[in-house]
Amino acid sequence: MNKERTAAFTDAVLAIIMTILVLDLKKPATVSWAGLYALHNNFFAYALSFAWLGLMWYSQHNAWQQIHKINNETIVASLVMLFFASFSPYTTSIMEDHFFNVTAQVLYGVVVLLVSLSNIWISHSLDVANHVSKRHLMYQAPDWVTYLDLVIKLVGMFLTVTVYPPAMSYAVLIDILLLCSMDYIGHHVKA
Repeated sequence: MNKERTAAFTDAVLAIIMTILVLDLKKPATVSWAGLYALHNNFFAYALSFAWLGLMWYSQHNAWQQIHKINNETIVASLVMLFFASFSPYTTSIMEDHFFNVTAQVLYGVVVLLVSLSNIWISHSLDVANHVSKRHLMYQAPDWVTYLDLVIKLVGMFLTVTVYPPAMSYAVLIDILLLCSMDYIGHHVKA
């Protein structure tokens, strides 16, 4: 199978997942600014999940521009990643409704971590298929970026379980902002 077909399939499934996210947004009890504000956790959860999935799509898109071949392992790893990512609308919906609930946040965090680990697997399979000698844990990112990504998410999970339930959501937000700023800086340093 060529990379274009796999990339197109992944793009299509991620686009569907991102679209489904909006379907779970609640409508305000009263159509007013106060009614909309009452749903601020819902809007935050939606925006967070959309941004996280969008950043993942963006990273994959850029990484796949650099590769020439894929193998069966890449296809399996991509399907596993899409399987876990497809839970995002479900876990986001639960988190929206129970933002300060430990179980809701842990469930959301488990999906985020499983998708992240699946992306590491995809990256590894692409390195193998393309005979890359200098491997990275995650696409073209330095390994320390991947470790930092996982540490932020794991710290968020720990804080969620022990101290503050929404910590997982905020860890994902911090991770998104950090990775976006690093990508921005990386593009401008090269220029």
